[in-house]
Amino acid sequence: MTKEEFFNLLTEEVKTYKSFLETDSQDWIVKGFIDIDKNVYTITNDTKVVSKIIEILLIPKLDKFARDHGLKLELPSKQNFYPDLTFKDNEGHLFAVDFKSSYYDGDSVNGLTLGSYWGYFRERDTIKNMDHTYNSYSSHTVLGMLYKQSIIDASEKDVYSVDELSAIHSVIEKFIFFVQPKWKIANDIPGSGNTRNIGGIQISKNSSTVRGLLPI
Repeated sequence: MTKEEFFNLLTEEVKTYKSFLETDSQDWIVKGFIDIDKNVYTITNDTKVVSKIIEILLIPKLDKFARDHGLKLELPSKQNFYPDLTFKDNEGHLFAVDFKSSYYDGDSVNGLTLGSYWGYFRERDTIKNMDHTYNSYSSHTVLGMLYKQSIIDASEKDVYSVDELSAIHSVIEKFIFFVQPKWKIANDIPGSGNTRNIGGIQISKNSSTVRGLLPI
């Protein structure tokens, strides 16, 4: 499989994710966490928490996508390894996919960081924080997830029952998904502060980077 074929297949696949993660009113389908006594605990809109839950929801769908197209999905062997997902075809070609998410307010997107520009990124034929070398991948792709933070008056101290799900307002809403080659949305400045993360270009939710790729 060529990198162009993989990119096109993944783009078509991701077009289904908005409807999968949203209710009819465009709220997030996730309302909180449930325990064995069927108590529901509301969640924060902290970006790290939200991003991880979205990933957990999407990985089974991406595994099915892989199997449907003769690919194998590999998850990293350690938590901090790059990339988030490795797809491998029958001929051994590797395709890296990294989840990246952010929130938007109006047309302005908070920003994206795109992984380290140190270590494996500079020494691309050695294995550092990766299960494969950087250069062994045919492509490096970003699966971008943008969302709006809901305006709510909720407290993490509140506990609900399963029967009260409709009373819990989702902490995020109105998803936008896009698929782009990593290089295309990378900037030449660090992502934040003194970190060694690649910064993303400044985009708006209606920019050519996302507009027209997927339904808003």
